[in-house]
Amino acid sequence: MSAEINAELQHVRDYWLKFMKPKSPIYTFLLNDIQIVSATKGSITAHLQVLPIHVNSKGTLHGVVSSCLMDWAGGMSIVSTGLDNSGLSTDIHTTYVSVAREGDLLEIESNASKVGASLAFTTVQIRHAGENGQIVAHGTHTKYVKAK
Repeated sequence: MSAEINAELQHVRDYWLKFMKPKSPIYTFLLNDIQIVSATKGSITAHLQVLPIHVNSKGTLHGVVSSCLMDWAGGMSIVSTGLDNSGLSTDIHTTYVSVAREGDLLEIESNASKVGASLAFTTVQIRHAGENGQIVAHGTHTKYVKAK
């Protein structure tokens, strides 16, 4: 993790800790230990250790956790553009590529490819952290972001 905290990283971390995490029981439960490690305008990277609460009956990362990460990371990449709004989901697609098991460290990367006046489009990739970087899941996420 870089020691440098830029304005985008600070904004994303503040938004997560002050607005999203305390107001979302599902995020608090599933993503309580997520670490936002970097952010630039339109992009974030986070790490999550797979815990017992994240696995299904087969002992692998549950699909609902992958989808939750798609939702969360897409919103955070939108916030990294400077908005104080992570948007409302209008469309989300998750493709499951491989498995992760309890104890694995995941790296979640999200990019906001376009943030318009009312819609934002993001891509998200979940992979094993480290040299291998094997993809676990990837997807796209569209969010409604029109300001109030």
